[in-house]
This record gives sequence, C-alpha cells and structure tokens, in this order.
Amino acid sequence: MHRFDLLVVGDANPDVIVGPLRTDLAFGQREQLAASGVLTLGGSGAITAAGAARLGLKVAMAGRVGDDEAGRFVRAALEERGVDTSGLRTDPDLPTPLTAVLTRDGDRAIVTAPGTLAAFDAGDVPPRLLAESRHVHSSSYFLLPKLAPDLPALLRAARGHGATTSADTNDDPAGTWDVGDLLAETDFLLPNAAEAVRLAGAGSTREAAARLARRGPAVVVKDGAEGAFSCHHGEFAFAPGNPVTAVDTVGAGDSFDAGFLAGVLAGLPLATALRCGVVCGGFSVRARGGTAGQATWDDVLVHLERTGSDPA
Repeated sequence: MHRFDLLVVGDANPDVIVGPLRTDLAFGQREQLAASGVLTLGGSGAITAAGAARLGLKVAMAGRVGDDEAGRFVRAALEERGVDTSGLRTDPDLPTPLTAVLTRDGDRAIVTAPGTLAAFDAGDVPPRLLAESRHVHSSSYFLLPKLAPDLPALLRAARGHGATTSADTNDDPAGTWDVGDLLAETDFLLPNAAEAVRLAGAGSTREAAARLARRGPAVVVKDGAEGAFSCHHGEFAFAPGNPVTAVDTVGAGDSFDAGFLAGVLAGLPLATALRCGVVCGGFSVRARGGTAGQATWDDVLVHLERTGSDPA
C-alpha cells in the first residue's frame, strides 16, 4: 500500500529574490536599489513538493541540506506546508545550497552556491520511500552530479513498486544537456520550451518534444504565457495560457509540475492534466517567490469547470 502520493527527489534551498533591476547589474562596489526582496523556500524540488502538498497530495521530500540556519529554514518551511521531511538528510559538513535570483523585465538571473547538492547521491533516497510512493518526481538533474548516474536505477526501482515517474531537469550550467538513460525510466518529462530544445538538439519546441518523446516519456513542455503542450505517442495536446498579471515568475514551472502531477494522479486525461498545470503555474506568478501564491485543488477545479474541462 502506498503511503505517499508523491516523492520528490531533488533540491531544496532558500531563495533570495531581489528585483526588478532597472539597469544592468553593476560591479565595482556600486549600490543598486530594487523595488522588493524576499527570502523564501526555493529549489525546484522543494517548490514542486510544496505545491503538490498545497493541492492536497501526501508528499515526501528526499534531499540533503546542511546543519545550518539555512537548512533548518528549509526543513521548517517544508514541514509547515505539510511535506514529510524524513528523507531530507542533514549533512554535518557541507552547507545548505543558497540561490540568489535577480529579476528584470520578466527575466531573471540565477546564481546558486551548490553546497550539499554536490554530495547528494542515491544513498540519500530511503528505499522505503520509493516503495511507499505512487509517483516519484526528480528535479534539477544537472545540479546533482553524484545522483545523476544512479537516477535511472532509482526510478526503475520505483516503477518496480508500481509507481509512475517524472523528471524536470531544469537548466544545465555546463551546457552539455546529456541525460544518459534517464528518459528510458521516465514516464513524464517536464521541460520548459528552451530546455526542451536544448535537450533534444532541435530547432523548434514541437520538433524537440517529438524527438524526446520517441525516447520513451510523454513530454510536457511549459511555454510561459502561451500555456503548455504535450507529445505522447506522436500525438499533441495543448492547453492555452491564462491571462494573469505576473508579479514574479520564479518557481512557476515547478508549480506547473505540481499541478500537472496532481492531475495525473487524480486519473485525469493528459490534456486535462495540462490545464491543471497551467492553472497552478498561473497562480504562482501572482506573488513573490515560488510558494506564496500556489493554488489549492479547489482553485484548479473552479478553473476547469469555468473552461469546460470535466475533472471527473
């Protein structure tokens, strides 16, 4: 029997989000002012876990933080949102990762000090959580160099216990975009449009999705204000974006992941699950940080009913 609906394997850290900047970032000890700043829960994995818990799923997180104030902040923030942190290991030596996000003109620059991410490996993922979860989602593949080679085996083990799997690789700082055998063990790949093109080495997002889908997974592409689309067995489905005034887009893709996976785990058709993801991504951008504006399942159902998408 599955104890958890979702196990998230990946990154968890504080985000310091400052912006929007009005000019280029200046060095030379220049003081620059921005309209706002916020300290909040960050990391693609942690934001997805928090969003899924907000949607009513039973969620566990497996990762590694440091024995420091930042690590305690992350653990408390996840637990406050209802996420089980028994799989979140405390490293006695390395610091918790820290990310600074500088925003400007709807875009953002992200600087991360990896800390414990460099040491997180397959041994940090409790086998009992793999056996007790209906779905296993992995985040930030390229930030976890020790975990990456063993991640396909972890997902294979989860599948052996009857779970479905997903991955959101996020950006690759090294620019290699090599995911090895990951896609063979992944039921749903969740890149944004730019990531899909780079992962596939294709010129357009649709071509990229088709190429990636031929390697195994259903490919779900997040396309910002345009919404999202999927490619599965050569067939495409589309979900248009929702008009929304964006305050901060940090974490929107991770909240999309939470909504999409909640739809899948509710047994909804792929096209309807796409709409769930778009709703959750849209809710996220209404507030600063990745978690403050996250949607509830009631929010999703109201939107589906209003747009004529039957959630039953």
